[in-house]
Parts: sequence; structure tokens; C-alpha cells
Amino acid sequence: MSDVDAYRPFVPRRGRAMAFTAAALSVVVFGIVAFVLVPGGGATGWTTTDKWSLFFLGCAIGWMLSRWGLVKAVPNERGLKVRNLILTREIEWAEILGVQFGGGRAWATLDLADTEQLAVMAIQRADGPSAEAEASRLAALVEVARQRAAAAAGAHD
Repeated sequence: MSDVDAYRPFVPRRGRAMAFTAAALSVVVFGIVAFVLVPGGGATGWTTTDKWSLFFLGCAIGWMLSRWGLVKAVPNERGLKVRNLILTREIEWAEILGVQFGGGRAWATLDLADTEQLAVMAIQRADGPSAEAEASRLAALVEVARQRAAAAAGAHD
């Protein structure tokens, strides 16, 4: 495996497609309900403000769903940049002790040197065998970085 191939980004497949589809549907459905199906005016009708509020609610739901579709992890020579739903975190390879992706976990998890764990939502169980391969690729990157660090430390001694 070449370095270019090894350092390609980790992105979910099924989760990404479903998130973007659901986000688009949310905006469309809320727009139809707000501006076509809900009656306007009169004592029981909705005002223009009500309709726009409902539409913007659909847009907000669509935005949150699109965040799910944007999760990814981007490796490079120095470490891994993990973008999850809300936060993005950059981690150096030396900080990563191991990769877990078994026992029914929904996504891969990194064991960090500071005793914390970090979810890598870009590697999702829903992707089946390809997710297993991606978790193995991430574990291999961590191991290669560990070997490089050990070799560099040995060269300085």
C-alpha cells in the first residue's frame, strides 16, 4: 500500500448517503407542509411567521443531519484529524495507543495516552466488511507511526 493510499481519508459510506438524503428530505417535506398543506389565515390558520418558523425548523434538522454526513478522519504524516458530529480534534500518532472496533461498537474508538477514548465516527459498523478493513488500516497506520517513533528514538541514542 502506497503512502498516498494509506493516507486517504476515512469516510462512512452508508451513513453519509443516508444523512444527506434525510437532510434534503427534511427541508423539502417541512417546506411542503409549511407552504402547501397548512392552511393560512382565519382563526385556525397559520400566519406567515408560523409557516416560515416550521420551514426553518426543517432546515435546522437538515443541517444537523448533514453534519452526520460530514464526519471523517483525515490521516497525515503527523497524526489524525477526526471530525465528528460537533467537534473536530487533531491528534498526533504518538497520542494514540490503540484502535478498538469490536464488541458491537457502532464506530471505531481510539485509546489515547491521556486515558481518554475518542470515537472515530467515520468508521461505522453499518458499512460492514469495508468498515472492518478501514479499522484495520487505521490500526496499521498507528503501528507504523509507533515503529517510526521507536526507530527515531533508537537513532538518537
